[in-house]
Amino acid sequence: MRVAIFGNNKAEAENLAEKAGFTLADDKLDFVVSYGGDGTFMKSEFAYPGVPKIVLKDSQICKVCSAFPNDEVLAKVRAGSYEIRPLIKLEATANGRAITAMNDIIVHNSDPRHGIRYQIWSDGRQFGDTIIGDGVVVATPFGSTAYYRSITDSFFETGLGLAFNNSTEQMDHVVLDDQKTIKIKITRGMVGVYADNQEEHLNLKEDDEVVIKKSASVAQWVIVK
Repeated sequence: MRVAIFGNNKAEAENLAEKAGFTLADDKLDFVVSYGGDGTFMKSEFAYPGVPKIVLKDSQICKVCSAFPNDEVLAKVRAGSYEIRPLIKLEATANGRAITAMNDIIVHNSDPRHGIRYQIWSDGRQFGDTIIGDGVVVATPFGSTAYYRSITDSFFETGLGLAFNNSTEQMDHVVLDDQKTIKIKITRGMVGVYADNQEEHLNLKEDDEVVIKKSASVAQWVIVK
């Protein structure tokens, strides 16, 4: 089995993988070993989109890591004792550029001293009128336990979630069918559109629009048994 290693301590993970009988490679990969925590897992998907990810723990916080020790995780994968769980991703497009996310797309005011004004629709259905606040979070089920949950105190298992961040009027969170398309138009303020913990992002100004929908590609998470 051919694997690439992703993480800050690559030498440690390479040693673990070779001891378990994996072949280190740069192409024609069977798996990517993500060695770190939750953030490393997301970054590894950005670096190697669509390749199944084996997540090994090298962080104090790792909700996606297995309860088994790292060497046992690798041994189980080698023995075929695993399943691959597909995870939907999001795509945000604006001004001819696109970014993708596993967790969430965050539309947020660039200057925290000033709220933004925006309008939001899903397949022609408008939510509220012009909303004033810090922005909106669009989350996948996988990402609904992150920023979305901190805003709404809830999570969900199917669909796409909308969480309105510090809006001046009460705006209840919404869970939509994952085939829905979300359009957001900025009517005042400077805005950043962010995907997970990636450095690349989109900048929006007044009258710009961003379209957010389920990506055609999926992430693949290896779960050992």
